[in-house]
Formats: sequence, C-alpha cells, structure tokens
Amino acid sequence: VKQRMQMFNSPYKSVLACVRTVQKTEGFGAFYRSYTTQLTMNVPFQAIHFITYEFMQEHINPHREYNPRSHILSGAVAGAVAAAATTPLDVCKTLLNTQENMALSSVNISGHLSGMVNAFKTVYQLGGISGYFRGVQARVIYQMPSTAIAWSVYEFFKYFLTKHKLEKRTSL
Repeated sequence: VKQRMQMFNSPYKSVLACVRTVQKTEGFGAFYRSYTTQLTMNVPFQAIHFITYEFMQEHINPHREYNPRSHILSGAVAGAVAAAATTPLDVCKTLLNTQENMALSSVNISGHLSGMVNAFKTVYQLGGISGYFRGVQARVIYQMPSTAIAWSVYEFFKYFLTKHKLEKRTSL
C-alpha cells in the first residue's frame, strides 16, 4: 500500500481507498505478493549488515571500547554496503508490490506479475543488469544514517548498562 501510494501519478487518494481497490481488483493475495521477496531480502541484508559492522569495528575499534565515532562510522558503512548489495532484491520487491502498469505493458505482461523469479526476469527485460540497481544511491543514502543511529544507540545502551552493572558489583 505504501509503495502504491508513493508511485508517480498514483491513482489512490488515501490508504483506505488503496486497500479497498487492491482487495477488490486483485484479491487478498496481492497484499502478500512480495512476501517471499521481502524475507529473501531481509536475511542477506541483516547478515551483510552485521558482518560489515563487526569487520569495521575490528579495524577501527579493535579494543571494542565505547567510541561513538567508530560506532556511527561502522554503522553507516554497514548500512551502505548491505543496502547496495541487496538493491536488486528491493527493486524486484517494489515491482511486485506496485505492479506498475507501464513497466509491465512495455514487456508485454498483461495481468499481474507474481513471484520472485518472474520479477527478476521482468526487471532484466526492462533495464538489463543496471535495472537491478535503480535507486541504489537513494537506498544507500536512506540506510546510512538509519543504521549509524541504530548502532550508536545500541552501543550507548550496551555501554551504559554494562557500566551500571559494574558499578553495582564494585559497590557491594
């Protein structure tokens, strides 16, 4: 629903109108059309994200001290790498979610696109290899501050809670 509302010239005037129209014209299954793609995207995204964060911390903060700058930098890099690497899956998910008529009709697809394999084939037909990376810059720019903030907040609370526990133990 969110992605259909964000489409250029979206015909939907409200969330409720979009939900009603999709339900009526495409059925309940339309709301889950890209579910497997979403899961397939989130697993590698999180794996790449955590591995990259740990790799960065190992190099710029090897003693694993509380260091906000290193957490922010590592988090931003981790988000950027994970976002860039999983952009092809995000492009396919977006095509499945939006069922963008002009794109589908340009490759002679009538009806609705379903399944990740069909989405991958269609994206390739529409834009070749570079089609898989449409919007990569915007996705990276979106993820970098998000993951930088998330990691710095996580590390702050980890430090705060650990320090607080140590202070309690030493005062006993």
